Amino acid sequence: MSVYKGKCFCGAVEITVTGEAVGAGYCHCGSCRSWSAGPVNAFTLWKPEAVKVSKGADNVAVFHKTGRSHRTWCKSCGGHLFVDHPEWKLVDIFAATIPDFVFKPGVHVNYSQTVLPMKDGLPKLKDFPPELGGTGQAVPE
Repeated sequence: MSVYKGKCFCGAVEITVTGEAVGAGYCHCGSCRSWSAGPVNAFTLWKPEAVKVSKGADNVAVFHKTGRSHRTWCKSCGGHLFVDHPEWKLVDIFAATIPDFVFKPGVHVNYSQTVLPMKDGLPKLKDFPPELGGTGQAVPE
């Protein structure tokens, strides 16, 4: 079984991720762009039981902007850790947070909101796949 280690910016909080990702890709929505402070967010999706805070759990803070996204970060440095999506029973970990994970994106979601068009041949969805409550409608590159 694969095991990946990640940490916040200062190292006060560490996470351990086991097994295989459920999916990986890029999100272009305004919330992800704002939270990641970038024009696009590279995400990896995991089952909740695969993600454990292995050090510094008392230093983890959470913000619930919506019931769909519980964003966590380190109280010391502000470094992002993961986003729990309880409605979907998935946890989103920024690809850069788990550096040894080989990031193989499969899709762009919320591409209708992009500020950084990417011509990479991957599927571009207007919003989310149907299994996550979206239309699954493809949009052109």
